[in-house]
Amino acid sequence: MFQPLLSLDGHTLLLLCVSLGIALAFEFINGFHDTANAVATVIYTKSLRARTAVVLSGICNFLGVSLGGIAVAYAIVHLLPVDLLVSVNTNLGLAMVFSLLVSAILWNFGTWYLGLPASSSHTLIGSILGVGVANALREGLPASAGVNWHKAIEVGLSLLISPLIGFFLAGGLLLVLHRLLKNPALHRPPVGDAPPPLGMRAALIVSGLGVSLAHGSNDGQKGVGLVMLILIGIMPGVYALDVDTRPAEVLAVRQAAARFTDYFDAHRLEIEKAYRNGDILEQVKRASAVSCDVRGAVAASEAIQQRLALYDSVAAVPPAERWNLRTDILCLDDAARIMEGLAGSSGEREEVEKLRETLRRPTEYAPDWVIMAVSLALGLGTMVGWKRIVVTIGEKIGKTKLSYAQGASAQIVAMVTIGLADGLGLPVSTTHVLSSGVAGTMAANKSGLQMRTLRSIAMAWICTMPAAMLLGAGLFSLFARLA
Repeated sequence: MFQPLLSLDGHTLLLLCVSLGIALAFEFINGFHDTANAVATVIYTKSLRARTAVVLSGICNFLGVSLGGIAVAYAIVHLLPVDLLVSVNTNLGLAMVFSLLVSAILWNFGTWYLGLPASSSHTLIGSILGVGVANALREGLPASAGVNWHKAIEVGLSLLISPLIGFFLAGGLLLVLHRLLKNPALHRPPVGDAPPPLGMRAALIVSGLGVSLAHGSNDGQKGVGLVMLILIGIMPGVYALDVDTRPAEVLAVRQAAARFTDYFDAHRLEIEKAYRNGDILEQVKRASAVSCDVRGAVAASEAIQQRLALYDSVAAVPPAERWNLRTDILCLDDAARIMEGLAGSSGEREEVEKLRETLRRPTEYAPDWVIMAVSLALGLGTMVGWKRIVVTIGEKIGKTKLSYAQGASAQIVAMVTIGLADGLGLPVSTTHVLSSGVAGTMAANKSGLQMRTLRSIAMAWICTMPAAMLLGAGLFSLFARLA
């Protein structure tokens, strides 16, 4: 873990440690910023004491990061083409990292202080986009060169659609509970310190902890992606590829590259026709993370095969060659993604997708120490700072206070929605899914909505990403001058 650090000069080592510290600070702030959203209804309905709920939520967040995989993490990594960090000098690369981290922390902390359930996801993604665009413009390149817009659009749609899902599904579930649960006490707000009836209390606790687990998985992966972005950008020879990739997997990567060469040869006429016609494939190519068309990917495929024929493991590949191997793998994967659009049958598309998964294996990973560090930062952050936003969720969205059934409906939908997003490798906002779910239950219950609060939440939702972009771009312009 620490041996590669010894090769860095003192200045770079210090800046690397500071940047990793700031990244973990972002996850800590993310923890206490989003804690209330995960356990707000559990606390508000008196299902658990606040301290107990927050500690259990912290544990579930910790476990969520550890068990959640890395699909969402690499959705974050691929937003900002990592070759930008590698191609610029170290100081400028660190300026990019500091800019996106500091801007994300400033906006997160500010919205938490005001008690607004703003989205850490929007904040982080906006900061990354702002830094990427600012760097491209600084280099005299078009804005499209600084960001992987294909991935940005995919992530943006996920963030846009998930609150709408939360609103309508939570409202629909509440109507179902009205029909199934006839006990009037379940549809009234809490009175005093009395807990809800036993069955509803269990549902609230389980769904609240489920939201915490899903939040840890989804938001924790964003922290993992952020740390990997830093490590790959600053130390590409060490972290560009997973040195623990097993020899059998290395052989599978080599075989997948050879299979793609055969596949390109078999579909050469279709590929040439697609490019001559200037169809959508060309647009997809320009939006990709790696500048590599289908025809050029043949060279990348051959380079992968030749290099891996010399080495039976990633660890045996000289550090100076690992970045080029990573670039070739991503180039080939990018072209293969385009090839899926030309596949003639569902079986062929499935084969291409499986080959792509095999190909990406050495490039999409996270060391155990990164996952553990992010888990601890998020889990510890979860245990503080919950009170400001609990009141907003429980009392300031609807004109009536939150009932037990409304809380359960919003939490169950949030848990399922975030869990599905994890499975699809898409980042979503726990904050907005849950708060929109609460709003949906208020609308379905005809309780009325406090438009002032909803306007504040909506403005935070709308403004967070552009504000974070501007903050990130502005800070990068400042730090780049000092680099």
